[in-house]
Amino acid sequence: MDLQGKVAIVTGAGKGLGWAIAQRLALDGANLVIAEIDGPSAQEKAGAIRQMKREALAVQMDVSRWTEVESMVKQVMLKFKRIDILVNNAGILGPYFPVMEYPEEIWDRVIAVHLKGTFLCCKAVLPIMKAQGSGQVVNLASVAGKEGNANMAPYAAAKAGIISLTKTLGKEMAPYNVRVNCVSPALIETDMAKEMTPEQRALLTSKIPLGRLGKPEEVAAVVKFLASDEASFVTGQCYDISGGRSVY
Repeated sequence: MDLQGKVAIVTGAGKGLGWAIAQRLALDGANLVIAEIDGPSAQEKAGAIRQMKREALAVQMDVSRWTEVESMVKQVMLKFKRIDILVNNAGILGPYFPVMEYPEEIWDRVIAVHLKGTFLCCKAVLPIMKAQGSGQVVNLASVAGKEGNANMAPYAAAKAGIISLTKTLGKEMAPYNVRVNCVSPALIETDMAKEMTPEQRALLTSKIPLGRLGKPEEVAAVVKFLASDEASFVTGQCYDISGGRSVY
């Protein structure tokens, strides 16, 4: 229970990795903000967190829109008066096209949700953490951001951007005792993985030396470590959770 009393925002916490992360943080004592574009799902998950005897706030919002991000943070401060942990998890996969055929409007949306969304949430939350003199940010990247994935250009490019943004923020925020790290999963057993074609799923699984997909709770465990005081000397880093796929 080393997160007892901490306030954690998890974006995209209505399902998949975000929900697994929210549950793990609550299990270790944190109160949760479920920031999710699907309002009913946010309310449902907040109710489940309350069943765990933790406080929870559900906020329906789009991470790519500054006014909605700003409103979410104001609601959090009104209720909790502080923000200790921010997990930027919200994301979409996008369709599979080679770059030559990728529709511009879909490219823009994938980049906006992943990269711009991470930027906007950090922009809104980091001044609060700076004023507190403490805070932890964990961003969700991907091995696709290190190695690239054919026919997934905006997703891979956005994740590469998140890795670089994380390293930049780690340097910017270190003087204020605010740590910023990211995790880089390979393919994980989530709804997003189920959206893939069987051929794409088989290809990505074949690249994992451990020979299987990751589990959401395995990602959540590393996120929880980075969000805790056990990682007090870790900032600006990218932790792989890839079953051995990526080696740098």
